[in-house]
Amino acid sequence: MSRPEDSLLGREVAYPRQYDPGLLFPIPRTAGRQGLAPGDALPFIGHDRWHAYELSWLDPRGKPLVATATLTVPAATPNLVESKSLKLYLNSLNGARFDDAEAARAAIAADVSRAAGGDVEVRFGLPPLSGADDVACIDGLDVAIARYGPPDPSLLLAEDGAIVEETLRSELLKSNCPVTGQPDWATVDIAYRGPRIDRASLLRYLVSFREHAGFHEQCVEQIFVDLLARCRPQALSVEARYTRRGGLDINPWRATPGLAPPPARRDPRQ
Repeated sequence: MSRPEDSLLGREVAYPRQYDPGLLFPIPRTAGRQGLAPGDALPFIGHDRWHAYELSWLDPRGKPLVATATLTVPAATPNLVESKSLKLYLNSLNGARFDDAEAARAAIAADVSRAAGGDVEVRFGLPPLSGADDVACIDGLDVAIARYGPPDPSLLLAEDGAIVEETLRSELLKSNCPVTGQPDWATVDIAYRGPRIDRASLLRYLVSFREHAGFHEQCVEQIFVDLLARCRPQALSVEARYTRRGGLDINPWRATPGLAPPPARRDPRQ
């Protein structure tokens, strides 16, 4: 089994000089999902959307070409792809020759799909920056906070009363890489229909990830499962848009089955 501590994350690695799909390091999702849900059935649908800002290869005559790319990895794939390995792999394309842009895109899709264990969509280009949204940012609440880890679902409260439908946002989500300890920063959107979530309790809960060690995908899945269990929404969508590191950012999304994915977008911090 591939373990995070066996990857190249946190190690000094020579810059790749030739195309090498073997650099991609898959990590089974099962380990991070233990205890999230009973049995093998996942309580959510979703995907992990990567934005790659630094991508280049050579044409048949050796002239460099550059591009950006969006990679969408279904949450149902058995593996996530460790981020540093993806960065190294994309850098290994710098000296590779492809007949055209489609050949380069197809090679990336095939290689990452093989590592993830399922079909990964690769498109050249990035989604637009996000504009004005009908969301309520909870970061301005005047609340005292004392818990910064581990994540504490007991902080979450839902009000009795009418069913509401709203989207809440916080830009204060922070966790740490479980291997290197480096901080990961994200904006998180929580769209739901159900009993009204107490906003102060939600903010305290999200801040309780501040010293937590977890991969981006695992943090979003834990937020989803905790909200589902504690606040009992009829429908729930959780999307986190993490800031860029090494030319890549990742945007995990998890939702109750039947919900459409949020539009692809980037935040100004990305």
